Amino acid sequence: MESTPPTDTATSLMTALGTVPDPRRAASIRYPLPAILALAVTAFLCAHSSVLAIAEWGARQPTDLLDRLGFPDGQVPCQSTLHRLFCTLDARALAAALGTAFDAPATRQRGEEGIAIDGKAQHGRRQFQAEASVVQVLTAFCAERSVVLAEEPVEEQADKAEAELTVAPRVIQQLEWRGRVLTGDALYCQRELCQQVLDRGGDYLLIVKGNQPTLYHTLLRTFDPQARPLLACQQIRTIEKGHGRIEIRELRATADPLALPDWPGVAQLFRLERAWWEHGRRKQQVRYGITSLPPAIATAQRLLQLKRRHWLTENRGHRAKDVSLGEDASLVHTGHGPNVCSVLRNTALSLLHRAGHHAITARLRYHAQYPQEAVALLFPSRPAHA
Repeated sequence: MESTPPTDTATSLMTALGTVPDPRRAASIRYPLPAILALAVTAFLCAHSSVLAIAEWGARQPTDLLDRLGFPDGQVPCQSTLHRLFCTLDARALAAALGTAFDAPATRQRGEEGIAIDGKAQHGRRQFQAEASVVQVLTAFCAERSVVLAEEPVEEQADKAEAELTVAPRVIQQLEWRGRVLTGDALYCQRELCQQVLDRGGDYLLIVKGNQPTLYHTLLRTFDPQARPLLACQQIRTIEKGHGRIEIRELRATADPLALPDWPGVAQLFRLERAWWEHGRRKQQVRYGITSLPPAIATAQRLLQLKRRHWLTENRGHRAKDVSLGEDASLVHTGHGPNVCSVLRNTALSLLHRAGHHAITARLRYHAQYPQEAVALLFPSRPAHA
């Protein structure tokens, strides 16, 4: 199996915060930028999700906790100061800096990590920006570690598909792809994106639908029961019980060289069928897809795992930001403020997931009582106690 060469470890979070460009005039700086950003992340970790709540939370904290965050005199910025800073701070530079704290260069076997790229709307902005795109940010989420590795604001005023595809190449460009697999819905099944990932040493696993009609109909014909028998086939079937229903998944993959279409780097085709029962009625869904991972690297079981883990970006990412960290309710809408807050929320979530906490709301309640435990997450050399 192919692997990446060994490299250095990830940057610490506080070191990463220290590399963010400060937009303020030197003469007007009272509070260090890394301290302000660390304060905001810690407040999010303690279930304080608005700019006002961040300022009020900071003002209530003891001197020793504030000193550790970078406020040695025990004084913290007010709401107006935070709001002005967030509006002018470069959200792209902030996301790039924080990405170094979670994207540790490492030796990875080929196909080891799935990277889900997906767009997200910030619904609270829409009442102020009626003409904005239906998605405001595109994230790259590592499914194996449940951390956000890259984030790019979507500024184009376009429909969802056009907006995401305009920004996707920039997100891909930011990541080291050796040992990683791009996973995405049918929108990302584009020749240019697949080739970009391959050129950077990565792989892809993508669903195919009608937006690629030639490729889609090739897959339909390939897996047609009346078609010729396929060579180099593998298959897996799983049965799961949970949430009041039984769900059966069956994935069939082929590396038959006579079946592979003209597509950059394609090594396998697959058909995924899901069946489940709701209210006594059987329901069924069939999806088709392609991957550049050969059978020696990705068995049918691994393909199914990569496909299912893609949706962790929704469950552990988007939903947690909206429900637990209050992004949907946020009224921040001017300048770079919404995107800066989005990056800081992602940072808080990534810290929680990296520490092994996936019951996010419960953990936020715990930190609200014991804020020193939230601060400890920013300093991995002194870990928090469960």
